[in-house]
Amino acid sequence: MKSYKPVTPGRRGMTVVSYRDSLTSHKSTPLKSLTKGKRSTGGRNHAGRTTNFYQGGGHKRTYRQIDFVYNKKDIQARVESVEYDPFRTGFIALAVYADGERRYVVAPKSLVAGSTFIVSETARALVGNRLPLGKIPVGTFIYNVEIKPGAGARIARSAGNYAEVVAHDGGYTQVRLPSTEVRKILSTSWASIGAVSNEEHHLVNIGKAGRSRWMGLRPKNRGTARNAVDHPHGGGEGRSGRGHRRARTMQGRPVGKGQKSRRPKKYSNVFIVTRRKPGIRMQNRKV
Repeated sequence: MKSYKPVTPGRRGMTVVSYRDSLTSHKSTPLKSLTKGKRSTGGRNHAGRTTNFYQGGGHKRTYRQIDFVYNKKDIQARVESVEYDPFRTGFIALAVYADGERRYVVAPKSLVAGSTFIVSETARALVGNRLPLGKIPVGTFIYNVEIKPGAGARIARSAGNYAEVVAHDGGYTQVRLPSTEVRKILSTSWASIGAVSNEEHHLVNIGKAGRSRWMGLRPKNRGTARNAVDHPHGGGEGRSGRGHRRARTMQGRPVGKGQKSRRPKKYSNVFIVTRRKPGIRMQNRKV
């Protein structure tokens, strides 16, 4: 982490990730053939109504097309550079395969320029390699985990995250997710070995409101400070309690304080072996 001298109020306590130590210095711009433009929605849907609040503004960004499917199998790839991606918290790696094709992939920890990896059913369980869950030893850390075979990576893709192989049983692999939930996934689904890079991301102190606005984050005000028509916690004379036993979202759904918000009849309930443990126990599970 890089910290600053408190020459201004915004600099006091402000920290940033030291990219110089993690990224390939000579690579300053992304590969143009693997990028495209992406419009900012400002949290609004196709009808122009705000559906995701507290979003808007921010710096213009170029979208990097990331390979989450990994459909080039049994061809070794070499990492040309490790780069920053403004659309995700982890770093990305530009990989060139033996046949000359280049793709962006999510970079794991300890992956540097010159490292190699392969996507194969016969691959060794080394950092960066990708293979089916059924062939990964118990206790191995994995990332970019598929939920359905061939559907692409869905689990453990953000900075510092990883899942852990717990057991193999009856065609399924039990995986401990970053949320501490243990879930059964088909053993024919694929996963990459290691943990996602930029594990210091959760230590960043933004420092000032302006930096949040550069990131496209708008101010968030408390529900108790609003009118009753705008939030279930709003209204009342002076500083009032929320008036409900459980905290609620703007839409009236339960939220926070370890409350269960999952639908009781959700289709994937049959795949959950152990429910997640919210609170301090989950927060302490860091890479």
